[in-house]
Amino acid sequence: MPEIAVVAALEREIWPLVKSWRVCEQAYSGRRFRFFEAENCVAVCGGIGPAAARRAAEAMVALYQPGVLESVGFAGALDTKLQVGDVLEIRQVIDAADGSCSDTGRGDSTLVSFSSVAGEEQKAKLAKSYGARAVDMEAAAVSKSAQVHHLQFQAIKVISDEKDFPMPPMERFVTDDGQFQSGKFAMYIALRPWMWATAMRLGRDSAKASRALSEHLRRHHESVYAGSQPVAATASEGSRP
Repeated sequence: MPEIAVVAALEREIWPLVKSWRVCEQAYSGRRFRFFEAENCVAVCGGIGPAAARRAAEAMVALYQPGVLESVGFAGALDTKLQVGDVLEIRQVIDAADGSCSDTGRGDSTLVSFSSVAGEEQKAKLAKSYGARAVDMEAAAVSKSAQVHHLQFQAIKVISDEKDFPMPPMERFVTDDGQFQSGKFAMYIALRPWMWATAMRLGRDSAKASRALSEHLRRHHESVYAGSQPVAATASEGSRP
């Protein structure tokens, strides 16, 4: 079984890392998940938000029995010094929903998990309330799964939008199961020329963040898990894309 299980929200966050990994589709608790397998590591992109992250983490634990749960993906900057592409190894994760805090035992940054996409105004409030450097939506949920199952937890995030970035209304395009409706978002932007420059910047920044995160994870996994055995075979219905 794999030692480390990576939980992200969307495939585009870690695609440069997993694009050549083996693909395995499996069902758990009435839902289907697409897993990416490599040497001693497996990844799943379970959707946006805490509920989707928790479902994906629980599926990962049940199907793969890893030793480590790792929350990875995009985060918004709460610190003006942070720029797109900066990778943070998180020491503390704060859940804004209940104020609980988990310590990974490594890293040096504080992350706050919030239940919705944070724009400029919300970022300012979160920075003031929690003293965190960045905000995401999923890490606290993955941390709770790790705690329940007595697993080691890690969090590695990359800045995809800076503190003053004028975030478009992304939340209205997130489905109940955490998927992002790219087509509807593109149509929304197409009808609003004044938002074209912002949307183009968001696309460029997301691509830059994805590359930076994937390269960091590749180096991190190679250094920590060098010499590990390949992922054990699992019952699968999928194949290489």
